[in-house]
Amino acid sequence: MGPRLRRYLMSTITRTPAPLITRVWRGAIAGIGGGIVFGILMAMMGMLPMIAMMVGSESAVVGMAVHLVISAGVGLGFGVLAGPLTARLGMLLGAGAVYGMVWWVLGPLVLMPAMMGMPLFTVDQTAMMSLMGHVIYGLATAGAFYALSRSDT
Repeated sequence: MGPRLRRYLMSTITRTPAPLITRVWRGAIAGIGGGIVFGILMAMMGMLPMIAMMVGSESAVVGMAVHLVISAGVGLGFGVLAGPLTARLGMLLGAGAVYGMVWWVLGPLVLMPAMMGMPLFTVDQTAMMSLMGHVIYGLATAGAFYALSRSDT
């Protein structure tokens, strides 16, 4: 590896991340932003009442509220994990897309069905639409986290 490439990589990829508490609140806020984007898609697909069923309701408004609380928590985790990547938007967006896919497996394929007494790992057309939504959530969350982290560079 040449000295210029090494200097470039070291200066843009492996920089000191913001303090943990800063990454936590930025991640939660970014997660809410990503959750709003994903929530709009879920509302258009009529999926919010199913989310509300996790807390014993069928209201789309309750579903959106539950979704945003979950989005903040998932975003918080992204903020903790993505700290060193904030210097490079492309890397952060890639990490966001992968993070969204991971949460697609954990959320609608494992945790939600387990909570509702449904079979796990059911992949149908609705699940594939959910995968797209989770990737969009990850991208939107990563983009918002990047914007919130710009003061660090």
